[in-house]
Amino acid sequence: MKKIAVFGKPGSGKSTMSKALALATGIPLYQLDSIVYEPSGKLVPREMFDKTHEKILSGETWIIDGFGPIDSFHQRLDAADTLVYIDLPYLMSYWFVTKRFLKGLVVKPEGWPDGSSVLKGTLESYKVLRLCPKFWNDDFVSKLQERSNTKEVIVIRTVSELNEFARQNVK
Repeated sequence: MKKIAVFGKPGSGKSTMSKALALATGIPLYQLDSIVYEPSGKLVPREMFDKTHEKILSGETWIIDGFGPIDSFHQRLDAADTLVYIDLPYLMSYWFVTKRFLKGLVVKPEGWPDGSSVLKGTLESYKVLRLCPKFWNDDFVSKLQERSNTKEVIVIRTVSELNEFARQNVK
């Protein structure tokens, strides 16, 4: 594992898992929300994002957490040697988004862009969760599994599997 893409629905534990992996392995972590958004919460200009994203992908090692623009997502899937898809049940993702919001009233959530509104981000997460079944579905998982011939593909479907993955990979 040298180039790791961690992705999934909002509230699936991507940022927490990615940070733990980075600490355990020493591989640099890039959280997409911090690259896609300015500290004010506005989107960075697309050209700036693309330049930053390409620079990261050209590195020898990285962990990238998040989704971002669809074409950049596919570039990451191609460039990574390890794909970690966290596919928790929707009810669990809704609970984790809500929990992140409540906790965010006191402390900035893991991987949250500096200066971004936790309330706006939470509402956006709920909106995205409603749309997720159109993208994160069995067809996507099948296409992801096709990549397992050339890279390690890990699909995590439960909190128990998430904890087990962390136990095995974060020492």
